[in-house]
Amino acid sequence: MDSYLALIEQSFNTSYSIWAREALDELPECFTITDPCISGHPIIFASSAFLKMSGYSKDEVIGRNGRIFQGPETNRRSVMEIREAIREERALQISLLNYRKDGTPFWMLFHISPVFAKEDGRVIHFVAVQVPILSRQRLNGLSLSEEGSGFKEIVFGSCRREVCSMDMCRVSALDSDSRGLNTEEPCEASEAEKRRAASAINNILSVLTQYSESTGKLVCGKRCSSPGATLISSSLNISLGRIKQSFVLTDPHLPDMPIVYASDAFLKLTGYARDEVLGRNCRFLSGVETDSSVLEKIRESIQAEQACTVRILNYRKNKSTFWNLLHISPVRNATGKLLGLEHGCCSAAQLYQTTSTKNHFNVFLDSILCGCPNRRRVSEPGKSWIEP
Repeated sequence: MDSYLALIEQSFNTSYSIWAREALDELPECFTITDPCISGHPIIFASSAFLKMSGYSKDEVIGRNGRIFQGPETNRRSVMEIREAIREERALQISLLNYRKDGTPFWMLFHISPVFAKEDGRVIHFVAVQVPILSRQRLNGLSLSEEGSGFKEIVFGSCRREVCSMDMCRVSALDSDSRGLNTEEPCEASEAEKRRAASAINNILSVLTQYSESTGKLVCGKRCSSPGATLISSSLNISLGRIKQSFVLTDPHLPDMPIVYASDAFLKLTGYARDEVLGRNCRFLSGVETDSSVLEKIRESIQAEQACTVRILNYRKNKSTFWNLLHISPVRNATGKLLGLEHGCCSAAQLYQTTSTKNHFNVFLDSILCGCPNRRRVSEPGKSWIEP
C-alpha cells in the first residue's frame, strides 16, 4: 500500500512543482485530478472545496477511484458515458447523481477533461469538476428556483434545502434520509452551471500549465504533439501495465523505429527511467561486447517482418552487462498489416525458470492482445492499437 501511495505522490510531483498543491487549493472550485496510467485510475489530488462538499477526508479519497462517490441510484448509463469518454481521451459534461460520505445523494454537473503532455501528446491526468445542480432540484414534483440574488427555501415533509456559502460551490444539502429527492429522473444543469464548470476547467488547466513549466514537463489542455508522433491510449497503457513481463513495444512506421511503450519490469531490469527509454531505438542497450552477428540477425528479421529469438549481451544504465533472451514478434491487424513490434526480454536468471521460451513469449503476446480493452481494434481491418 505504501508503494502504491508513493506512486500516486510521484504522479503529481513529477508533473508539477511543489507549489502547485497550494495554488490548486486556493481555487474555490470542487474538483479532483486522476491518473489514468496507474492501475485503478486513482485520485491523486482533491481540492479543499471538494472534500468539504463530499464530507470525505483527504486520506479517504487519495488513491481511490471516483466510483466511491456513486451509489445505488447512480445512473449506470451515465457512468458508462464517463468511462467511454476516458477511454477515448475526450472531455465530457454530464449530470450525475453522487453520494456524500454520510449517504446523502445530490445531483451535480460532472465535467471531465484530459490533461496532455505537451511534448508527446500523451494523456497524463484527468481533471474532474463537480458543480452541484441547485436551480432545478426537484422535491416530489416541486422545483426549487433561484429568484434574484436570494434563494427560496421550500420545505416538504422532512426535506429542507440549505444553502451554503457562494465561495464553497453553493452546496445543496438534504436530510440524511433524503426523502423527496427525485433520484430517478435526470436533473439537468442550467446554462449558468455549465458555463461555471467550463470556466473552472480552464482555471485549473491554467494553474497546472503554469506549475508544470518548472519541471520541464509542460502540460496543456489540448493535444499538441508533433505530426506523426505515436500515441498509446491510456486504456491500453493500463492494460499493458498489468503485464509483469519485461518488454517494450516499438513502431516500425516511424523513423528509427522508436520505443513507444516500456514495461515496469523492463525498466527495473535495465535501470533506466521511462522518459530515458521512450522515443529511442533499442540499440542503446548494446555495447562494445555485443555480438554484431546477433544484431544483424535482428535487423534481418525486422526487415522480413518475422519473429526471432536470440541470446544477446546487453548493457544496463550503470554499464553492467547481462545476457538477454530477446524475442521479437510482429503485431498485425486482421488484414496482416504490421502495426508494431513486441520485444520480450528475459535475464539469464529468468531464462532458466522458463521451460519453453517460445511458448512463454507466445502466451505473453496473447495476453497483451486479449487482455486489452481495445482488443477489438486489433481484429478490425485497418485498425491499430497504436493510435495516430
